[in-house]
Amino acid sequence: MADFFLLIVAIAGVWLAIYFWVKSIRLKRAEFIRTYQWPPSLLDKLEQKHPALTRKDTALVSRGLRQFFIAHLMSGYGFVSMPSQVVDDLWHEFILYTRDYKQFCDRAFGRFMHHTPAVVLGPESAETNDGLRRTWWFACKDENIDPKRATRLPLLFALDGKLQILNGFRYDLHCDLLRKDGSSAPTARPISSLSGLQADQDAAALPEEATAAMADAAVVVVAATDGRYAVPNSPSCHSISAGVSG
Repeated sequence: MADFFLLIVAIAGVWLAIYFWVKSIRLKRAEFIRTYQWPPSLLDKLEQKHPALTRKDTALVSRGLRQFFIAHLMSGYGFVSMPSQVVDDLWHEFILYTRDYKQFCDRAFGRFMHHTPAVVLGPESAETNDGLRRTWWFACKDENIDPKRATRLPLLFALDGKLQILNGFRYDLHCDLLRKDGSSAPTARPISSLSGLQADQDAAALPEEATAAMADAAVVVVAATDGRYAVPNSPSCHSISAGVSG
């Protein structure tokens, strides 16, 4: 009996040691992401693509990209979807600095992070929906926002609207404002009716409370004709569902 007890204690000790070791590495990597010096002229490239942006604006976009990278890191390298067009543009420019980007990924994640285009929620892709909700969850956590009861948008979801990006994604916390005048809300489709998280790694990457919140939410996509989108997991959006605009 004593030997069994000692075995349990030893296993628990090893588990705790591994947990704190992984947590320490993750915190160091998060600090690296927050303080990383972008390659020279990277923000200049973004200004060339978006001439209306000032250097202050592009610096804000770079903060949004850091937040996206941290969401990927803190999710345990789960699949995260990009919610901002302008941040996606900067990410794409960064990737073109191939050596710098590879070195960044090695230090930040210990692996290469492949590019995926900016997206919104839609009934076509459960993986994309999960990735966007995962991004929402960790972007909110990064700014100490309650992901299920947000009173403001995290930077990553606010940038396209704030900077008036052409063909950008503008999110709204209040889905009732997105309904068309005189129209009834479409029937909601529960998230749990989709295929769910796509891989064991992704499932483990989302906190249990986040998974529970997703199960009670509805597929929330475009509910307005002016390019605004409902945010993932907003309580006021649970009765709204629509298709992605063309």
